[in-house]
Amino acid sequence: MGGLNSNPLKRVLDQVPPGFLVDSRWLAASSVAKSSASDYHREGWLGRVARGVYRRPYPQERSTDVVDWKLAVLSAQWIMDYDFHVGGMTALSLEGHNHYLGLGRSAGVYLYGDVPAWLPRLTLDAHPLLRRRQLFGSEPLGIDDQDFDPAAKNAPNPWDWPLRRSTPERAVLETLNELPDAETFHKVDMLFEGLPSLRPGRLDKLLQACRSVKVKRLFFLFADRHRHRWLAHIDRTAIDLGKGPRMLVEGGRYAAAYQLVVPAEFAGPGSKEAADGA
Repeated sequence: MGGLNSNPLKRVLDQVPPGFLVDSRWLAASSVAKSSASDYHREGWLGRVARGVYRRPYPQERSTDVVDWKLAVLSAQWIMDYDFHVGGMTALSLEGHNHYLGLGRSAGVYLYGDVPAWLPRLTLDAHPLLRRRQLFGSEPLGIDDQDFDPAAKNAPNPWDWPLRRSTPERAVLETLNELPDAETFHKVDMLFEGLPSLRPGRLDKLLQACRSVKVKRLFFLFADRHRHRWLAHIDRTAIDLGKGPRMLVEGGRYAAAYQLVVPAEFAGPGSKEAADGA
């Protein structure tokens, strides 16, 4: 081994900050053979956190099995160039609605797109919830993808690298798509109550591009309940809400204005009495 005089090792240390990860694909593209990766691991330059995944340790760090989920995501997005983003309730939590993000290892982190197969195998401090980009297809509309080069001389401290994530407007629609299986009507209702500052121009474009009738109808159900100022600037006539009723919950009530069967308390005036009399 040539230590720091080894060119491939120097490239790894130049591009991978302490605490960050790389996988065998990235190492191979950086001219690091499997045998060399094993040597780096044996000599302490890299720590193995999963099969084919390595982490550059902090100086004099004690061994740890738990990986910070943000570091894993930042590593995959900016070092290894995987095309995925943080979205849904997680993106909203990062915007300041952090009382909706659970605590501890049970916390769910919504990830959309080409998530590396090894990421769910890591021992993270949160639970990754993998989703396809089905609401908007390959359209990157509403993803905050900054023009950022982590290798630039003026790049911020690695801990301050930006997460590629949904804007609040896209994240709201991604969250609605989780109803009723992964999120609750009550939780989403509380969320809408705390969103007075959404941008109607962005909402208009996202709603018109959205492929889910369910999501668009749910959006107006919750938006009409809270009547934030931005709602008056949404052009409903330009949004395809489809035809025919959709049942989202068993034993719910039919909200005719939205053609949805939802929990009674969200079906409009008189729904509680109707539910009691059912």
